Amino acid sequence: MATTTPLTPSDQRRKPPPLPADALWWALCAAAALGLAGCSSLGPHRVWGTAAGAGYLAAALLASRGRSPRTAGAVAVTGAVLLPLLWLLAVDRAQLEVRVVARSAGLLLAEGTPYLQRPVVPEDFNPYLPGMAVFGLPEAVAGPGGPLTDPRLWMGAAFLGAFALALPAGSRSAPLRWIAACPLVALPLAVGGVDLPVAGLMCLGLALAGQGRAGAAGLALGAAAALKWTAWPAIPVALALLAAASRSADRGEGRRPADRAAARCGLVALLTAAALVLPAALREPGAFRAHVVDFPLGLTDAVSSAASPLPGHLLATHVPGGRTLALLLLGVSALLIALSLLLRPPATTAEAAARLSLGLLLAIALMPASRFGYLVHPLVLAVWAALRETPGRTLLLRVRKQVSR
Repeated sequence: MATTTPLTPSDQRRKPPPLPADALWWALCAAAALGLAGCSSLGPHRVWGTAAGAGYLAAALLASRGRSPRTAGAVAVTGAVLLPLLWLLAVDRAQLEVRVVARSAGLLLAEGTPYLQRPVVPEDFNPYLPGMAVFGLPEAVAGPGGPLTDPRLWMGAAFLGAFALALPAGSRSAPLRWIAACPLVALPLAVGGVDLPVAGLMCLGLALAGQGRAGAAGLALGAAAALKWTAWPAIPVALALLAAASRSADRGEGRRPADRAAARCGLVALLTAAALVLPAALREPGAFRAHVVDFPLGLTDAVSSAASPLPGHLLATHVPGGRTLALLLLGVSALLIALSLLLRPPATTAEAAARLSLGLLLAIALMPASRFGYLVHPLVLAVWAALRETPGRTLLLRVRKQVSR
């Protein structure tokens, strides 16, 4: 019989590289927030930009006067997350995604599917997988206006909880404070963002895979895959991570116990995602396809509001046949990432997170309908990879052979 246990050599206990938290960093964050407040046509974004800009400026001032990064970070989080969130909750304002999630939960309870049967305008569409409706259940059950029913509170809590669990024990406070204050994360925490829980669960799934906990990794990744399509690439990356560990641990052996761990991780992930997605998808297959396949790909009469000027969108809008070209480039980039996983699988969790971050960055850049907010996925993964980075290519797993009679 064989079991897998984490290997923790001395170099894995070294401190991770420091995250930027000086006066210049907070000043750049303030410039970004105030720029959004001045340029955005969305009310919640203007509220966030104004409050966050003030918070970042205060943090920059404290940092320039030699106050601790902890104090400056706490002030930044207060201005960039807590104050705008409380204000927007008080006036019942949120990004459109929050209302979509709340409506989908109500539909799920009433009709067994989170999707409208005949969507017409973009606001009718729910481009998320059925698992995302879970975050709207408190509001669907208790009604809107309660202090703890708003979906963004539960999405933010899921992200912060998953990201914290993915960090090494004993070194969670500073990274959590920094990631919460980072503008790309602070904005969706305050106005509502469906990408945050997906990113947090991907980090948690990779962390569990790196520890050899294949079943738990499969559960985390399967839950993420039931929320949004962007989580699905994390599953093959985790499998490649476990497979690389098996090759290192079982070199020269006829059987590879860690290969079975990779298979278990993949099976649990697929079963978890299927259990959360298939009931709603099979109840109304046409509606499911219209909402989560056709609408994001721009194949419906209603045009998605995701139209940031990234390469895929620019190709689709300004080049004849550009949509096909963008989808072709998207497929080629996915194929190249898949080949890299086969030919040179990641040997550490940091490498796995970096590979996934690169793949998602290419996908976001090349999708015909995309927005800058999606960049929170590669950002969170890249930050988490930096926090997990260790020198050299250390062995992730050690396989101990235990013979039982």
